[in-house]
Amino acid sequence: MSHLPELVRSQDCRQTPRQPCGLSVLSTIGLMFLEVTQLQVQYPGRTRAAVDRVTLGLRAGDVGVLIGPSGCGKTTLLRAVAGLEQVTAGDIQLAKSVVSSASVHVPAEARRIGMVFQDYALFPHLSVSDNVGFGLHHLPRQSREHRIQEVLKLVGLERSAPRYPHELSGGQQQRVALARALAPQPQLLLLDEPFSNLDVDLRERLAHEVRAILKEAQTTALFVTHDQMEAFAVGDVIGVMSEGRLHQWDDAYNLYHRPATRFVADFIGHGVFAPASVRQVGQQVIVQTPLGELTDVAKGPLPCHFVDGECDVLLRADDIVHDDDAPVKAQIVRKAFRGSEFLYTLELASGQTVMAHVPSHHDHKIGEWIGIRAQVDHVVTFNRACALQNREMCQMPCASQNTCAPVSFQSPA
Repeated sequence: MSHLPELVRSQDCRQTPRQPCGLSVLSTIGLMFLEVTQLQVQYPGRTRAAVDRVTLGLRAGDVGVLIGPSGCGKTTLLRAVAGLEQVTAGDIQLAKSVVSSASVHVPAEARRIGMVFQDYALFPHLSVSDNVGFGLHHLPRQSREHRIQEVLKLVGLERSAPRYPHELSGGQQQRVALARALAPQPQLLLLDEPFSNLDVDLRERLAHEVRAILKEAQTTALFVTHDQMEAFAVGDVIGVMSEGRLHQWDDAYNLYHRPATRFVADFIGHGVFAPASVRQVGQQVIVQTPLGELTDVAKGPLPCHFVDGECDVLLRADDIVHDDDAPVKAQIVRKAFRGSEFLYTLELASGQTVMAHVPSHHDHKIGEWIGIRAQVDHVVTFNRACALQNREMCQMPCASQNTCAPVSFQSPA
């Protein structure tokens, strides 16, 4: 279930410029620590806002993550929260206090915000202990030393206090940077792609470690990354951005299985859009796809009304099952070895492309034809007329209708 009860599925898919169709904001905003409302950041001379009407809320003690392609506005949003960017419209509140708006700007140093940068920004001439204690000079010496040891123990580096940054591994340097940011007990911690300089295996391990450290410290944090797996490992709630717009602010499960916009559906995971049609037979709704009919499906985000029932259905790689006895055959056009599995790119006789995760002991050659079938638990459909890249965020399920009541697809009795 979502960690964000303030975001729920809407029963009425009216499009507005404020909120993606399929999501609505509840009034239980009192539990929010960080509140960003209709935020806009626009640089002089630019026709398009770097951050465009973004609204989100982050609970105290939660870790939020912003992901999206390069140039989507996620770092600009982080910098605005830090007080390093001027706000054009909207506002940012910390603990119910406005810190940024078109008329208010609390200086960065007065916000009690800690920052961790991707290049660590450690002082090479200072020891680990002195790096961590750099922002604690206002404390008495005994209190300062106690706090340094406290946070070094928290990040597992208490024995490295006398060492220097060049004597540490990349992962250890990152933990020193985290300890330094946590030492002054900030009310909010911001992390800007902190693992981007590390190798893949270390990034994954550190992501889990950093989440555990933040949870133990009960620190509210906002994290920017371009790595989806990193975001899923760290975040309680994740925001997907594109061209300055926040398309969805939700937990990882809903981003994957219940994407709010076509961009999110395409950006998260591996999958393709295939032409489909929807019809109702008695009490059963049937989705006709290039791989056959989908009928035995659970309740999910589904279409309201499409012209002549025509739509596009999202088929993810884990929705496609390799089955030699299946009537539908597809040719392998590309394969990528992933250890325990292959990611096959397949082409149907019709020319439609799909992708499939197949256990690696099924090692087929490129050009081979194999049997496949669809096994879809969450049907995700979009209006075929929706553009994939659309700053007005083509909504799920249909942008062409003024209202749309969700259809519940129940498994047949």
